[in-house]
Amino acid sequence: MATIMHGRRKGSARGTPDMSSMQLKDGTDLQQVMVLTKTDWERIQTQLHRKEIEEEKIRKMREDRENLKNRSKEVVQNWGNTIAGTRNRKLEARKLREQKEEEERKLLDIEEAKYQAQQRKEAIDKAKTLQYYQTDRVKQFHGALMLTEVLKEREAQLELKKLQARANEGKDKEYMALAQREYEEAIQQDQMRAMERLAAAKEAEDFQKAQIREHMKAQKQEQLEDIKEGEELKKLALQFQLEKERLEKIAHDEKKQLLDDNRKQIIERSTLKQMQNQQEEEEDEECRIFAAAKRKMMRLRAEKEKYIHEEKQKHLERIHGKLAAQMKQAVDDEDERIRAAVEEAEAKRAQEEAEKEAKMRKIIQDENEHRSKQIKESEKKKKEERRSELETIRIRQAADEIFRRNEEEKQVRRKDEAQSLAKFHLDQASLREQKEQEDRQRALALDAANTQLLEIEEEQFQEYAQKVIQHCEKGGRNVYPLKKAAQSGAGGGKGPQFHGKGGIRPSYMVTDQSGKQMPHYQKESTKAVKANNDDVPSKKRLGFVW
Repeated sequence: MATIMHGRRKGSARGTPDMSSMQLKDGTDLQQVMVLTKTDWERIQTQLHRKEIEEEKIRKMREDRENLKNRSKEVVQNWGNTIAGTRNRKLEARKLREQKEEEERKLLDIEEAKYQAQQRKEAIDKAKTLQYYQTDRVKQFHGALMLTEVLKEREAQLELKKLQARANEGKDKEYMALAQREYEEAIQQDQMRAMERLAAAKEAEDFQKAQIREHMKAQKQEQLEDIKEGEELKKLALQFQLEKERLEKIAHDEKKQLLDDNRKQIIERSTLKQMQNQQEEEEDEECRIFAAAKRKMMRLRAEKEKYIHEEKQKHLERIHGKLAAQMKQAVDDEDERIRAAVEEAEAKRAQEEAEKEAKMRKIIQDENEHRSKQIKESEKKKKEERRSELETIRIRQAADEIFRRNEEEKQVRRKDEAQSLAKFHLDQASLREQKEQEDRQRALALDAANTQLLEIEEEQFQEYAQKVIQHCEKGGRNVYPLKKAAQSGAGGGKGPQFHGKGGIRPSYMVTDQSGKQMPHYQKESTKAVKANNDDVPSKKRLGFVW
């Protein structure tokens, strides 16, 4: 079998003139095809897939070893003379032993459970018995049983008293004589004790008189000491009063001096305050009238300067007239100095006026600048406030729109909630009605069960009471209280027995302030009427006939 491979044969001719005759229908060029034998093809395949073949061989060897190992284990595991076999036998024996012990423990647990159940049953029966004995009706019956025992004991005591009276009929005289002797001896002993008490009283009287004399003497001594102490206290009080008056006078003088100082300080402070206020008012007045009175001040100042100059000239002329002869040279020098001083004073005054005027102009300029700045800031603030108001109005409009949409959504939600709530209320009403019906059914079932339970309790009580009454009759007791307490009908009342309510016997109270129970007796005439007339609806008491 040959295998065809595509490829170029070595030594093949190229460039044949007829190319179409060397191609197959599928377009395969026969000049590019190589024919291989089967051996070569298998050798090539083995060389290509050598790694996979080796892995498959290793896997088969591993599987063979695992199978051989498993077969060996299966053969060896049943051998009994090996360590594993011995261990398996021991484990099997241990398992059997544990199973046997578990079965024994289960039997013990079952017996223990039976014993505990019996103990619980006995405890429950005892508790039920004690609880039954604690019911009002059984306690009342036991009280009647105690009354029966008390009556029996009372009869026995009366019999014993009669026997004692018959046995003590001859001993009354001896008892009288013995009582007379004991009475006389008691009188003698009382007289002796009275004499002893008199002697003791006399002795106590003497002792008390001596104590009184000592107390009077001590009292007189204390009075003298009190008088002496009182005089000393008067002296000390007088000294204290004088010292107190002196200190009060000093304190009064100090307070007066302090008051005068405070008044002076207040007057000085008020004067200083007035001066400050006046100075402030003057400064304010100067500031107010400075601009308006500037020209007038300049004019007055010029007139004043002229007047001062004229006065100085007159004064100088007078001086010159008096000292013309001997101090002509000195007067000339003095005139020069006066002229220089006047010029210097005028220059200084002019400089001060210029500085004041410059300062005032600066103050006025600062005020104008501040006023213009305040006006600009006020306008800017108004613009900001207007813009803020417009922004606030826009925000409020948007908030109102949102609030309107929210209110519409709330109304829709309220409507949905109201509908769901109405549906919920209807469901609740139906559920409540169903629950009330179920409660009524349960109450009826509970009443029936209670009625049945009361009947069973009545049967048990009557059985127990009859046994006790028979035992007491055999013992010779008065069983009237027991029969009275054991009458049919639970409840402890004196009314008629309700057969439809389990045979209970209720109590009927009067409607006045006394709150007493109504009587339960019935006249014989009523019984005769019921027995002799056939038209009476019932031979029993109806509950309101007394």
